[in-house]
Amino acid sequence: MIEVEVHQQLRAFLRDQGEPYWPHHLTIARLVARALRLRRSALIQVGSPSGCYGHYRLSYLAPTLIWPEPVILVAPEAVQQRLLQVEIPRLYQWMQGSKPICVDTRWPRPDFSGLLLTSPAAWFADQLIGQNGFPADVPTIIDGADELEDWVRQQLTASLGAKDWDGLMLAHPSEVDLIRDARVQLTRLLFQHPANPYNSYLIDQPEREILRHLLQSLNLAVSSEPWRAFWQSFLCEGNLTWAELDRYQGQFSLNCAPVEVAGVLSQIWSRRPVVLIGGALDLEADAPLYRQRLGLGELTCLKFAPDARGEIIQLYLPEGIPLPNTPQFQPALIRKVHELLSCSAAVLGLMVVIVGDLPLKAQVGSTLASEFGSRVQVEKTCLDDNGILVTGWDFWLQHQAVLPAPHLLAIATLPIPSLEDPRVAGRVAYYKRQRQDWFRLYLLPEALSKLQRAIAPVRERQGVVAMLDSRAIHRSYGHQILAALSPCARVNYLDSRLFNQMGCSTPEGL
Repeated sequence: MIEVEVHQQLRAFLRDQGEPYWPHHLTIARLVARALRLRRSALIQVGSPSGCYGHYRLSYLAPTLIWPEPVILVAPEAVQQRLLQVEIPRLYQWMQGSKPICVDTRWPRPDFSGLLLTSPAAWFADQLIGQNGFPADVPTIIDGADELEDWVRQQLTASLGAKDWDGLMLAHPSEVDLIRDARVQLTRLLFQHPANPYNSYLIDQPEREILRHLLQSLNLAVSSEPWRAFWQSFLCEGNLTWAELDRYQGQFSLNCAPVEVAGVLSQIWSRRPVVLIGGALDLEADAPLYRQRLGLGELTCLKFAPDARGEIIQLYLPEGIPLPNTPQFQPALIRKVHELLSCSAAVLGLMVVIVGDLPLKAQVGSTLASEFGSRVQVEKTCLDDNGILVTGWDFWLQHQAVLPAPHLLAIATLPIPSLEDPRVAGRVAYYKRQRQDWFRLYLLPEALSKLQRAIAPVRERQGVVAMLDSRAIHRSYGHQILAALSPCARVNYLDSRLFNQMGCSTPEGL
């Protein structure tokens, strides 16, 4: 069977490399080989560190290269480049493979029997539109399933910008006054909303009536594609409509997207065998909440926890810090961050402070810069060897793979999605209308997944994670937060010796 061949060849390859390797390579390789042979879907959680740095990718490359039939690999372009430049050449050369490898946005040719690499945007766009650009009977591996819901929602979002309004007036010259009046009314109503950090707002009933009247008057079902797509999405029950404002230029864009994607995705999964691979998808091995949100039915599930010895973190969880929604939180946070940075000053390496709140992030950055100077950078990737990075969650998750692993990661607040974001508020309102537990089904799983991915690099050097949000202690869901941070060793003190014990290098003269 292919499982045996994959196991033997991958084990021989890993031994030949003579390097320490991820301990679960062979287990995942056999599971992927079995999925290819039986055409049975699978969901694999490889654990936070591997989800960040991709140690696991040899595990699925070996069976896809050995399997004699075609396979589709869906991965972001950055991952594709890493595979094509590093992992595939060395594995391919060692195995003396002859399987064709192609990168394309659709199926190369009817008789293609190799490995096709394609982007999530190309693959999901094809599946959602139903163009049949990829054969339904070809097994598909999706790498990066942590971002899958965002990929799909992005494809399903219909948007209108300033140029689309100009195009609408050109397409309906006899109705220019009607279109211009609707645009002016929308601009006036939208810019009356108070400013928020996201510059985004849900469309209220008055704005909806203006849009409905305009769309019905012009019969946009037969108009240009951007407006036709928006019109169709706008009419769908349960879809979310919001506006994004550019207050400096006095312009706005309109967006419409489904609140939940499970129904659409369930049709895709039923048409083909898929292997979904992600870092931290769910706290449970069978991923019930993740499968529910993604419309996944019964499939083989496997979850690997971080190594309790090689990937343990030091968790500093101080008592006495005020709750984030109190006025006392900001000064207490800044004092504690300053104390953390001072205690770790003798250790050479990157220190990261994650602040999700946009105004607070700027305040923390400027306060620390006044003390530590140019070492402090706010959301920059060009950092000193002993740099201090102040960042939001999205920037850190996007760039952590190209930055050194930090020896200290200070987290100001849990990454619970903010209700000030209209897309979050809209989804919460949808869950409430369905009489579902919106916190347990949506906000908490999002926070746990983001938290596990964020601390992944710290595990690489068994560093310190400082959780400065006291909700992790005092709220009923605190035990789930601690489970997401495991394996960890709780510490209740701040001492320079804590950082020196990590085996990090220390600058000369200190």
